Amino acid sequence: MSTSDAPAPTGGDTSAAHPRFAEALRELGLDVEIRRFPEATRTAAEAAAALGCELGEIVKSLIFEADGVPVLVLMDGSSRVDMELVRQELGAAKVRRPGADVVREVTGYAIGGVPPFGHRTRTRVLADRGLLAHATVWAAAGTPYTVFPLDPRTLIGHAGGAVVDVREQAG
Repeated sequence: MSTSDAPAPTGGDTSAAHPRFAEALRELGLDVEIRRFPEATRTAAEAAAALGCELGEIVKSLIFEADGVPVLVLMDGSSRVDMELVRQELGAAKVRRPGADVVREVTGYAIGGVPPFGHRTRTRVLADRGLLAHATVWAAAGTPYTVFPLDPRTLIGHAGGAVVDVREQAG
């Protein structure tokens, strides 16, 4: 599918986004295009296929727990998070993936729709440097049916993210 076959943009209309995320966009003064898909795109691969973009242009917003404290990691869709590098970056004894209930409690969103900002609670944010390799990245707009584009520096800035190297290396 080419990008021209992707769902039509809705311009500055944020009605397709999750209400909490739409409010976060308003508070930040961001006017972004929200795209809504007819079917859920719960994985980065599904979102990339629906948009007709590269997998690496999808932002995964992933919640981890470092010594029991939630942390958000922003990673490109073609890479995996190296939990040991996250542990070292945070100076934590242990980093783990929490259950879906914790993700929803911390962010206010279900897995598959977690945006990079506009969460229920403020968490520390680590953004993998690999996101900066793209002119535009696409992230969830609060639901598995919606995404929005933004340049990665602006996205990371609004998320309050520290740019780090936490990508799992091949091999």
